[in-house]
Amino acid sequence: MSLRTRHGWEIPESRITPEAIFLDRRNLILAGAAFVAATVAGDFILNHRNAPPLADDPSRRFYPALRNEAYASPPRALTPEAISTTTNKFYEFGAGRNIAAAASALPIRPWTMAIDGLVDTPLTFGIDDLLARVSLEERIYRHRCVEGWSMVVPWTGFPLKALLALARPLASAKYVRFEAFSDPSIASGQRQSWYPWPYVEALTVAEAAHELAFLVTGAYGKPLARSMGAPIRLHVPWKYGFKSVKSIVRVSFVEQRPRTFWPQLDPAA
Repeated sequence: MSLRTRHGWEIPESRITPEAIFLDRRNLILAGAAFVAATVAGDFILNHRNAPPLADDPSRRFYPALRNEAYASPPRALTPEAISTTTNKFYEFGAGRNIAAAASALPIRPWTMAIDGLVDTPLTFGIDDLLARVSLEERIYRHRCVEGWSMVVPWTGFPLKALLALARPLASAKYVRFEAFSDPSIASGQRQSWYPWPYVEALTVAEAAHELAFLVTGAYGKPLARSMGAPIRLHVPWKYGFKSVKSIVRVSFVEQRPRTFWPQLDPAA
């Protein structure tokens, strides 16, 4: 007589899902995904109904830029523009991800960016003057949020090391400090006093000189949407998204490690 020892992890045949039901479930999931995409697209239209048109951006002539083939292979399919421009984080306009309508109030002209600190000569650029001095290219990068979501976007901009070449930092500079705009009159999130505004992030000079570090001024072949951090933001694809500061107004070269936004709230961050 043959004795069978049960291990406790066996699944009886009576509990196996029939193939037809499994296939129907997969079709249901696909249908649900299509419904979500359609809903997001509807939200995109609703959130942008009163948004200033991109035609008001004088940098439109710089787009689309040529794609850098070294960064042309996406890790997965590109995220639809209707999704990536309406579901992202921009704490200046609220703690949620549906900030597109609020961010449409961000004025992007005039816009200046100061370069100061431990540099040969402090500089201040108008955004359009800066764009005329650099060579724009398109790169496909993945953007990962510490909250567990991600997107893949065709970003347009220029390597951060090109800005270092313009700034000519001194040998004593160890860190690059990035500061975002501060205007509570149009950014409702900045009226929350428990946050240490303005938003500040930093890289080491070595990280800033890395080939992947990218200053973004556009996406999807056009100037950057306000909800994504127009008119200029940072993108460092090997780090979580909170390091990629948006709507930059100052870049400072410093010797001591800067106090950045999230560690001021939680020193363990």
